[in-house]
Amino acid sequence: MDFKEILKAAGVVGAGGAGFPSYAKLAEGADTLVVNGAECEPLLYTDYVLLKRELSCVLEGINATIEYAHIPLALLCVKEHTAEKLKWKEGQKLSERILVKILPNVYPMGDEISLIYQATGRVVKAGNLPITSGVIVYNVETLYNIGRAVRYSTPVTMKWLTVGGNIDTPIVVKVPIGTPVEALFARYGITVPEGNSVLDGGPSMGKVIDADTAVITKTTKGLLILPDSTPAMQSKFIDAKKSIARAETACCQCTRCTDMCPRALLGYPLEPHKMVRTAMGAAVVMPQMVLSATLCCGCGVCETLACCQGISPKAVIDQYKQLLAKNRLRFVGTQEVEAAPEREYRMIPSEKWETALGVQKYDKLAVYKGEDEEYSRVEILLRSHIGAPSVPCVNTGERVKKGDKIAESADGLSLPQFASIGGVVRLENDRIVIEKR
Repeated sequence: MDFKEILKAAGVVGAGGAGFPSYAKLAEGADTLVVNGAECEPLLYTDYVLLKRELSCVLEGINATIEYAHIPLALLCVKEHTAEKLKWKEGQKLSERILVKILPNVYPMGDEISLIYQATGRVVKAGNLPITSGVIVYNVETLYNIGRAVRYSTPVTMKWLTVGGNIDTPIVVKVPIGTPVEALFARYGITVPEGNSVLDGGPSMGKVIDADTAVITKTTKGLLILPDSTPAMQSKFIDAKKSIARAETACCQCTRCTDMCPRALLGYPLEPHKMVRTAMGAAVVMPQMVLSATLCCGCGVCETLACCQGISPKAVIDQYKQLLAKNRLRFVGTQEVEAAPEREYRMIPSEKWETALGVQKYDKLAVYKGEDEEYSRVEILLRSHIGAPSVPCVNTGERVKKGDKIAESADGLSLPQFASIGGVVRLENDRIVIEKR
């Protein structure tokens, strides 16, 4: 079977971030595979635990990828603190064509464009894919899943994630995809204190979820319980309309948000301070005015650390992104760009970023709890990746075993889905529920 078909048949998807089907990233012209083990967000230790416990499988995934795509070099990128724990050195050879690349402890180093520049010195043209710069980027867990698909023909049914934040001991667990968050918390005696909320993802870019109804997906890297009073959580509850109205009147045009924007410092034509002063009504009539909003990575530096007026440029830009998505518009640059010389001095140390978010005291090394399959129900989302949702190939009442295919990939960009536990199927609108009986 062709390597791309192996990845597609196993349902391998980007294990952190937007969930892009991994087979679709493979293209000719790459000379470097950049392995993202940066663990961009604070409080997350998923990739560290994977590298510590399953390095051989990760390396197998890397070697299979570079062999198929004829890529001469792979850079396994980790931050300094991870390298210290793993006792890795800069340039260390993990195999003939796999080298360790150590990144500074700064935020947002896991952002794909920042990562590529830090690892290779190349700046991807604004709005273009990494392959245009000769680079393919995969997450550590994605390559672990590729390794298992190559070695055992195993489909993706399990998810590694960190559970942390305002709990006594953060943990890393490996659980079936579709596990209800409520069941996971109950199993480990984790409660959500009053005045706290749960994030799927990190404290900066994670989304607030309802722990009573949410489930683990293929892209869940962490579940964090944090007090609503922390700056990290307060930014999640911003009223977008009020934020835009306030921004239009309160912005003093100091340009700090642009001066500290990680993408702007890489030479991208993204100027948050000008976005803030652009009237939403004008943007609705002429969305091309705000086309560069699609270059924003959503890191939140502008709202959490840069703005001295309590404005959220990120909230404004998010509204513009939605507007542009409706009009199917995005910025695609044709010119080469260069990183600003001052970038090196404006990168944000991880500790400073944690302090700004109000989460530093929750940053404790997570304890690995192992593979945990003892769940009586899972809910597999049909839209768990970018592209067309999967199409069920089982019927309500049908009994399946773990690893059985339960949904086919649709036409175009799509992936199949697999049972993560054995049991009886029930089809719902946007998911397949499996219950042990």
